[in-house]
Amino acid sequence: MRTFQLNPAIEVRAVCDVYGQQVELAQQKAPGARGFGDHRKLLELKEVDAVLIGTPDHWHAPICLDSFAAGKDVYCEKPLTLKIEEGPEIVKSARIHNRICQVGMQQRSGPHYMQARDEYVKSGRLGKITLARTWWHGNGAHLRTAPPSLQTKPANLDWVRYLGPVKWREYDPQQYYNFRAYLDFGGGQITDLFTHWIDVVHMLLEQDDPVAAVASGGVYCYKDGRTAPDTICVLLDYPQQWTATFEATLVPGLRGEAVEIVGTEGRLYLTRKGFEFWPKEKGAQPTVVKESRELTEYHVDNFIECIRTRKLPNGDVYIGHRSAQASHLGNVAYLEKRRIKFDPVREQILPL
Repeated sequence: MRTFQLNPAIEVRAVCDVYGQQVELAQQKAPGARGFGDHRKLLELKEVDAVLIGTPDHWHAPICLDSFAAGKDVYCEKPLTLKIEEGPEIVKSARIHNRICQVGMQQRSGPHYMQARDEYVKSGRLGKITLARTWWHGNGAHLRTAPPSLQTKPANLDWVRYLGPVKWREYDPQQYYNFRAYLDFGGGQITDLFTHWIDVVHMLLEQDDPVAAVASGGVYCYKDGRTAPDTICVLLDYPQQWTATFEATLVPGLRGEAVEIVGTEGRLYLTRKGFEFWPKEKGAQPTVVKESRELTEYHVDNFIECIRTRKLPNGDVYIGHRSAQASHLGNVAYLEKRRIKFDPVREQILPL
């Protein structure tokens, strides 16, 4: 919300959360905004043109669908979906209701990512690409500990509404505060982190159609009741004869995140701060490009412009769906302990 408020076109008219304290904190940053505990009441406001969805993953699909039906444009954080089957329905609804939907994969609006794509991938300077390596280690958002104030459920925290479509369980402060560690509420590091990077790969290579997935990992270190693995490796095969990989661990021995595209003529190393192109020649020096602006600012500006023009945004709902879908394949492979085969045209996991 703070990033949206940097754009002078934005006025925050309403905020919503299942925890009343969060509503009050948001209102402090948006004076005059009305407060709600149920998003459906907020969507009834005629003066609201667009909504920002920043909830646990299990609420993304329901709020997107309700927002489209209410005639609102949507900026939804990634991953767009919690489950692989939710994506096609969201895309269809956005198109039926003619709504702009930007998914928060801000690299899509990053100038240095587009420069890398145009100058080194589309131009052929990388040669034949065979491997896209991605990694994101030590992400602290998956290790949050609920504070003492949440150990007993606050009276103004609507636990029933927080659960929403998820099966009932008694109040658990960790499942509320650290939802990313529980597969009922999020997809763990795969959908939270890999979705960003596989979307970068899809953008650079202009291919989004994995046909197979394998994964290995587990809860090796943090025996705290989490159901999402603290260490995970995923491999996706693409029909154009290249493989994408993702590895992540939460243990403190590793830190950092990046994407590396490997071709017969060199390699690209990319982060949110810039990129390096390394030619294959021995001793060659890299080309280095740096980015100083926060990428989310570019992405929000693009969304606001598309609300005006009705053009598809850089992180359109279909793009968000396809990159989340690729991540979901990794989770399915991990949970089923088998190699997953996938039909990217029919968008169906194939039987054994």
